[in-house]
Amino acid sequence: MPTPHPLTPSRRRRLPAGIASCAAIALFALAGCGSSSHADGTEADPATAVPAAAPLYLAVDVRPSGSERTGALAAGKELTGRPDPFASLLALLQTPGSSKLDYKRDIAPWLGPHAGLFVQSLASAGPLLGQVTKALTSNARTAVSLGSAGGAIVMDTSNAGAARSFLATQAKGAGAHATSYRGVSYDLGTGGVAFGLVGRLAVIGSEAGLRAVIGVTQGEAALARAGAYTKLTSAAPHGAIGHLYVNPAGAKSAPGGGSSAGLPALLSGGRPANVSLLASGASLTLDVDSLASPGSSTGLLAPDPEAAQALGQLPGNSWLALGLGHAGAKLPAAVAGLSALGGLLGGQSSGAGAFSLGSLVSGLSKPLGILGARGAAAQRDFRSWMGSAGVFASGSSVLELKAAVVISSNDAARSRAAVAKLGAALRRGGNEVTRTSITGSEASMAAHLPGLPLEVDIAAGPGAGGAKFVLGLGEASVQAALAPGETLSSAPSRSAAAAALGEGNQPSVLADVPTLLALLESVGLTEDPSLSQLLPYLRATTTLAGGGRSLGGEVDRYKLVLGLKQSGGA
Repeated sequence: MPTPHPLTPSRRRRLPAGIASCAAIALFALAGCGSSSHADGTEADPATAVPAAAPLYLAVDVRPSGSERTGALAAGKELTGRPDPFASLLALLQTPGSSKLDYKRDIAPWLGPHAGLFVQSLASAGPLLGQVTKALTSNARTAVSLGSAGGAIVMDTSNAGAARSFLATQAKGAGAHATSYRGVSYDLGTGGVAFGLVGRLAVIGSEAGLRAVIGVTQGEAALARAGAYTKLTSAAPHGAIGHLYVNPAGAKSAPGGGSSAGLPALLSGGRPANVSLLASGASLTLDVDSLASPGSSTGLLAPDPEAAQALGQLPGNSWLALGLGHAGAKLPAAVAGLSALGGLLGGQSSGAGAFSLGSLVSGLSKPLGILGARGAAAQRDFRSWMGSAGVFASGSSVLELKAAVVISSNDAARSRAAVAKLGAALRRGGNEVTRTSITGSEASMAAHLPGLPLEVDIAAGPGAGGAKFVLGLGEASVQAALAPGETLSSAPSRSAAAAALGEGNQPSVLADVPTLLALLESVGLTEDPSLSQLLPYLRATTTLAGGGRSLGGEVDRYKLVLGLKQSGGA
């Protein structure tokens, strides 16, 4: 069997933009698969040379041993179908002008146990990770342009002389010239990519990123000593192959930072978060740890007991279920996330009568956007009466499909009145809305929204556990939401999700991936370019489970476990 490289996914499988950024992070973290025979490195933590203001930092064990190594290799093989799944991650070090790299010849002689990548603004993270993913998944030889990224890769070394020789070779290929900063020499190539040995750390990145590393090694504030970082990493699970630290607030003050922290802020509620990746042949686990904020659980991945309770009230035959906790607080973030997802998936379909994943998400976003608006009128008419919320889908075929958003109400009269108010708002937006009658409901209307193949029924009525407000795809979905024959609270799927999560976590997310794929295939959506390139990875998975709890010490954890199919290969 070939010696595994430490630095990937199959070159044949391409991921769509945006989704690719997240996948690149995960696959880079899986990269730690090299031989541990060079354990004589400095054991230096790259975070000691990364600026404290960095809003995003990815750390990886590039020479793991034991269960960490075997788990990463097993998961990589299951996901990619390749016996040597991480070879092409060498593209991370493939800079413009350099010759094709060989791990044994070029990297193994000097690479130490640890490596890290940081950016100085979240705005530059997406383009950089997009380049990385293209390099990893393209058949063509592709180099990563680190010069414009506003950050750097920082690598521990086991042999400083060999590392210096490697950097000099890379710099020569990039047409670099020698320069210095604060007495430290480095090379600056075309495209702004810089190469340098800072102490015993090999650094490749933008000139600003390399200079930031030099500054930290000469006394400027280091990430490794930042309060939020140290608190979160000290709580991180043992055995993680890598971790991603995100500090959305840091993006505002970091050089080149934008005004919005984007998706990380939505997921963590704007709080610093540390995402640890654990891998095995049976599953991939993400432990998302964030700093607790008193009275705030607005992040989509913030632990919330109400979210688990909301999931338990959904129909017991659901193959997809999501508990959102308190809808009044969660809906704005959920709508923002849906809007971002709709844009990522291509937005509304341009073909007459056609629909896509993007148009589907965009269509669902319209009524939810009205309900979750931040204005005073939306607060009075909608969010003021909302309790916990859940989303479900059930049925093994399109003809049997039921799906709905279910919001509990603490004021039945106001949630009944909200049916007409939401209908009126949709009508003002140019949508066709008609009155309808649904058995079991006390008020109902039907809306025909662009991009959706079925009408969305808006209804309110008594349900299990109290009054409910429902947005359902068709009358049967509303009836299933108001009067489920059984609920997930006692369903085997929920018990299985709880077992997968462990640690006493109660699930607020569960999904059966094969059922989802079968439904998408039946309506042709697997041909959608935004999904088709992701299919090989999805087909290698079985289930998704998610749930959170407080760890104490001001740290919350949200765990996501993705089950992997077992190929039975050695």
